[in-house]
Amino acid sequence: MIVDCHTHIFKSPEQLGRGPGLWTSRPRGHHAGQPLPRADETAHAAGTKVADKVIVLAFRSYHLDANVPNDEVAGYVQRMPDRLIGFAGVDPTRPKEAIDELRRAHDELGLKGVNIWPAAQDYHPASSSAMRLYTEACRLRMPVMMHQDVQASGNTRMEYARPYLVDEIAREFPELKIVVSQLGYPWTEEMIVLLSKHRNVFADISGLLHHQWTAYTALLSAHQAGVMDALLFGSNFPYATTAHCVETLYSINQFCHGTSLPTIPREQLRQIVERDALALLDIESPYMETRPEPETTVIRSDD
Repeated sequence: MIVDCHTHIFKSPEQLGRGPGLWTSRPRGHHAGQPLPRADETAHAAGTKVADKVIVLAFRSYHLDANVPNDEVAGYVQRMPDRLIGFAGVDPTRPKEAIDELRRAHDELGLKGVNIWPAAQDYHPASSSAMRLYTEACRLRMPVMMHQDVQASGNTRMEYARPYLVDEIAREFPELKIVVSQLGYPWTEEMIVLLSKHRNVFADISGLLHHQWTAYTALLSAHQAGVMDALLFGSNFPYATTAHCVETLYSINQFCHGTSLPTIPREQLRQIVERDALALLDIESPYMETRPEPETTVIRSDD
């Protein structure tokens, strides 16, 4: 089974506010000058068709004037409930509204998790208002997707995207399932240390595969650190399709051809693609307190 843990829908660039997806204004970077790809429901269904289950993320940011409404995501999910899982978008900078909306998304809309983006919502991940939101997410047993992309807009705050800031949250809420997107890029090594500390913290690889050399070195580090079981598959649609990301992941060892560089075992790459993320995140599966213990722990005294 393939679970695509990280996809987006939106009807127009205006929903993304001041920055995310407005690539034509970017003078530099991977997406500089590129038009915004289609992310309507028809395009989403086509772009993720190889996945058996797909998580669709709503988003709300007052800082960026962005809104992909929960009702919009819920309406799409309800048309394919056997395949799609919706995550609510709330803005922790308005805590009462965020908690009320989270309850409505859970109780009335049937959404299964919550999507936040500290860098794009302009708040410290462990602020008091955010901690109140995590408390409610724990009560509702809704996993938290912590969006990572700091390049989406010049208005994002990079200092709020550092993976080490999640350490306090994971300590305070050991029962809360937390997914940090893009393996914490560009702080992938910091993210790997975080994964080694907390068995309720996971990382998806959405967006990371745009940077193939970085993806190779980050995945190799994750393999050597013994945390590959914490990695979840995600495409970051519409910026890539599920099929393209699967193909790119399986070819990640191409850098090793003709060299003495170490390879990442293909079986571990396959496990990322086929991992039952829904079970790990307690979605549509029996409750699992933590990630299963690995059979072996890799300790590298020469690092």
